[in-house]
Amino acid sequence: MRYRLHIANKNYSSWSMRPWVLMHALGIDFEEVLTPFEYGIRQPSFDTFSPSGKVPCLVDGSLTVWDSLAICEYLAEAHPQVWPHEPVARAFARCAAAEMHSGFAALRDKCSMNCRLVIALTAPSEALARDLERLDALWRAGLDRFGGPWLAGDRFTAVDAFFAPVAVRVRNYQLDLGEQAMAYVDRLLSHPSVAQWVTTGIQEPWREDSHEEDCIRDRKVVKEHQPPIES
Repeated sequence: MRYRLHIANKNYSSWSMRPWVLMHALGIDFEEVLTPFEYGIRQPSFDTFSPSGKVPCLVDGSLTVWDSLAICEYLAEAHPQVWPHEPVARAFARCAAAEMHSGFAALRDKCSMNCRLVIALTAPSEALARDLERLDALWRAGLDRFGGPWLAGDRFTAVDAFFAPVAVRVRNYQLDLGEQAMAYVDRLLSHPSVAQWVTTGIQEPWREDSHEEDCIRDRKVVKEHQPPIES
């Protein structure tokens, strides 16, 4: 039996994006089950498959794993390519992914995930500026130490999947990072699995008002990405 991965809207759900991109990029076979967000904060329909009532949620037979970082660690037990092979790179990748998992609160708050909209921010708050400074330093540290092109070496691993939603935010909120970090953003967005998620998110028919309002607030929408025209 292959894995079943429960996710929500690709346009909004940065947490869902991480394990989906990782599994897709590494060729780990899974069934995608997408349940769109309902209005408001609480999502009653998620309770039917997720103990926490949140996504992502991985089901493997009778076992359920309901946190994005825990999903990666669970997958790594059977698929060691989830993390770098070399111990030092693996330790760095785990630390960086855990920092993304629990930190960067201002970035999350000011730049909610939206694949479709390009939004003009006013001058970043002090907290957001600190998050961007830390992000830039973290990415430079990994790329310099392990030689790239990915954050912990020459292979795409879980740490890159964890920062894929950040790359979407950097592009769509027109955030300013250093040259090396911006090149990494472009590399992430060009990865086939990341690009497929983003394109599908743009194509989704659903619009959830609370997510849209949280993205736009009182800011200007510069551009709305349109689905590619099929020929």
